[in-house]
Amino acid sequence: MSTLRDMALEAKAWPFEEARKILKRYEKTPPEKGYVLFETGYGPSGLPHIGTFGEVLRTTMVRRAFELMSDIPTKLLAFSDDMDGLRKVPDNVPNKEQLQAALNKRLTKVPDPFGTHESFGHHNNARLRAFLDGFGFEYEFASSTDYYFSGRFDEALIRVLEEYEAIQKIMLPSLRDERKATYSPFLPVDPETDEVYQVPVIATDAKKGTIVYRRADGEEIETPVTGGRCKLQWKPDWGMRWHALGVDYEMSGKDLIDSVRLSSRICQALGGWTPETLTYELFLDDKGEKISKSKGNGLSMDDWLAYGPNESLALFMFQKPKTAKKLYFDVIPKTVDDYLTFLSKFDEEPAEKRLENPVWHIHEGAPPAEKPKLNFSILLNLAAVCNSEDKSVLWGFITRYAPDASPQHDPTLDRLVGHAIRYYQDFVKPHKAYKAPDARDRAALEDLRESLAALPADADAETIQTEIYEIGKRHGYEPLRDWFKALYQILLGQDQGPRIGSFFALYGLNETIALIDRALRGEDLSAA
Repeated sequence: MSTLRDMALEAKAWPFEEARKILKRYEKTPPEKGYVLFETGYGPSGLPHIGTFGEVLRTTMVRRAFELMSDIPTKLLAFSDDMDGLRKVPDNVPNKEQLQAALNKRLTKVPDPFGTHESFGHHNNARLRAFLDGFGFEYEFASSTDYYFSGRFDEALIRVLEEYEAIQKIMLPSLRDERKATYSPFLPVDPETDEVYQVPVIATDAKKGTIVYRRADGEEIETPVTGGRCKLQWKPDWGMRWHALGVDYEMSGKDLIDSVRLSSRICQALGGWTPETLTYELFLDDKGEKISKSKGNGLSMDDWLAYGPNESLALFMFQKPKTAKKLYFDVIPKTVDDYLTFLSKFDEEPAEKRLENPVWHIHEGAPPAEKPKLNFSILLNLAAVCNSEDKSVLWGFITRYAPDASPQHDPTLDRLVGHAIRYYQDFVKPHKAYKAPDARDRAALEDLRESLAALPADADAETIQTEIYEIGKRHGYEPLRDWFKALYQILLGQDQGPRIGSFFALYGLNETIALIDRALRGEDLSAA
């Protein structure tokens, strides 16, 4: 019988495919540092956004897949580039004038416009860590400021100085002529003003560990490259970091393909081993534009979690990382229901199939035992016909449909009820457009009313669905989906929805009959 490790070695889910790349890296000898190092990078010039979270989550999925294949210990380093200079003021922060006055200072010396932390860099780092902690990620946080000032990068920075010309040969062909004239991999940091200078370097001395740069006022200054007195331009910085830390795996977005190529060459020039990489596609906002942390467009993590559970966001990140996806409010309901479907299948699947199921990766091999009894789409429609912001109103229908369900014993379902109410109130209700029944619709609805009245009160969803189906055929709806569309438009004010028989069973036959009567009388169904 195959073991779980044997199955993992053959599994086709993309985290296992990525993990096998790392496994092959050490098929002959284990890493000298004693562990495999996964890294994710974060630029704290803006607030953490949902793509930042996605990178940590996806990397964690690869890490867990690797751990199933190998006994080599692993670490995940969440690295913040907070030594960067602030080059522009983000759109989505208060007190912009504070940041405007601090342009070019390193981020950990820029005032916090929110007034809660030591600096803007510290504030954004705290936001990132709080969110990662909230999801239970196992990681080690790393601050670029700490690494530069503590001397942890000093040896690697001297190597950059020793290979200065080689790195220039790598970088200069990628730059515009104007920038080539003044480019240096080193950015001096003024110890008095904390500004990160972009100035010409006119001399280097690897033995002394110094550079000479010319300030804007023309003065030439010699400074060490170690101890936080210089930082690197970000592509050399990335390559240096891979070399200094021995990074084995790091993924990045499609917009960084050229940067990965250049940083890899720099890492090799320093004598390092470039990590295994994955290039993922970018998230797009509702207009099809790339999501930007400085613009604050698209969805934030808090936005998603107001309308869908954590697990649904994790599923969105898991699915097709190499495909560009629109990340906006309208993708949430389907993603929630897709998650619930995968969860419901998991226990019945054979072991090798479970490794392909997204919930294995979302829950690190141990999905929850609780399986919600209703999907999100049905709850949205229940919120629509109840037109209430009170969860207890919806639970009144739910407990009648599923007597053993309760908020206390079904906390996941209870959270879904809350999410459904908020989503309905904010995104569905404002756009509802009820259709007035025409002559054929009225005849079919009257027929449906009589058929439902003849059914026993505890008729199941399948029996109700069959009756609806037969009535549509009797009244000549062709194709038959036009009949179901008419029901959604007339009774729910939308073009589509969940299986209508399941919804009627949940809502109750008497209540459904009353809803049909109101529609036939021409009442406003958007009112409670």
